[in-house]
Amino acid sequence: MSAKDYYEKDFYAALGVSKTATAAEIKKAYRKLARDLHPDKNPNNKQAEEKFKTVSEAYDVLSDDAKRKEYDEARASVGSGAFRGFGGQPGAGAGGFDINDLLRNSGGGSGGGGGIGDIFGGLFNRGATNTRASRAKRGGDVETEVRIAFTEAVSGVTVPLRLSERSTCPTCLGTGAKPGTSPHACPVCNGTGLTTRNQGSFAFSEPCTNCRGTGSITDDPCPNCHGERTVQQSRTLTTRIPAGVSDGQRIRLAGKGDAGTGGGPHGDLFVVIHVSAHELFGRNGDNLTLTVPVTFPELVLGTDLTVPTLSGSVRLRVAPGTASGRKLRVKGAGVKRKDVIGDLIVTVEIAVPQRLSPEATAAIEAFAAEQTEDPRAAITRALQASADKS
Repeated sequence: MSAKDYYEKDFYAALGVSKTATAAEIKKAYRKLARDLHPDKNPNNKQAEEKFKTVSEAYDVLSDDAKRKEYDEARASVGSGAFRGFGGQPGAGAGGFDINDLLRNSGGGSGGGGGIGDIFGGLFNRGATNTRASRAKRGGDVETEVRIAFTEAVSGVTVPLRLSERSTCPTCLGTGAKPGTSPHACPVCNGTGLTTRNQGSFAFSEPCTNCRGTGSITDDPCPNCHGERTVQQSRTLTTRIPAGVSDGQRIRLAGKGDAGTGGGPHGDLFVVIHVSAHELFGRNGDNLTLTVPVTFPELVLGTDLTVPTLSGSVRLRVAPGTASGRKLRVKGAGVKRKDVIGDLIVTVEIAVPQRLSPEATAAIEAFAAEQTEDPRAAITRALQASADKS
């Protein structure tokens, strides 16, 4: 891909965000598109695969502040016409603009070795003097999802992850050549992987079309990867999900993503955790929560309750006169992660019976008749004050 092709791509449109989008908005848009277009969800769908590559390329640039700034500046310069119209007077463009000023500012005067390729060299991750290193490209990041049980999120669990990814070809070991043969230097670019295309008073450095920027030619391609050096493979990776993970948490596994090319490092693997709900327990940070129904007499007279925990059960004393909705704490019975240990928060809540026997109804009515204390005294006083004023 040439430098011109690169900065003419609209990465914002690829992700469906505006040019003023925040880093969080860019990340959210990428994650949604990556999930929808992932090869696992779209097997044998070339169109989805190409779109997946496009959004990944767009996110790689826009998620990096430095790359995004250079990309924006490059597109702004192209859009303003700053690099057009240099075919006439050497060094001068429309409106008297002197291209040599630009080249001198970039470190290459009218007679030096600089050029427009050097100006954009940082953006395209390739320089004129380090082509061998620039051909080593880091592998792409991979994202996958896993669902675990509530108890597994609290205590931690080892899970298998089935991944579909680009990996170094096992047949040619990444050379792209048939075993027993080896690539040779490209005669067009002399093994640099770059060619220079003159346009007016300046030149573009771009990947060599003969060797596709690799710097080498394979006369007898590998029968497995057909000279691509990597192949799409499925593999199962076993990883440990640490104790205390929460729903929606994203875990990074460094170096477990796609294989790099040209000797470049692997990308990273990001695992998004989804936690299933528990029938009894809830979670608030590192604390577990539990609601325990109790009867009216238990709250009035007091009682001892046996309540479950994730590892067994505990006895709790409910003091006489405890109000419905009161929270009781069981120290150390919550989430345990690293040096943090949460608690179990038990809420006692009165259970109102839906049906009463005649005997129970009579007992409740007798109890009510004995009550002399107004449970709504403050409200009664406010209503009386309002009536007196009127």
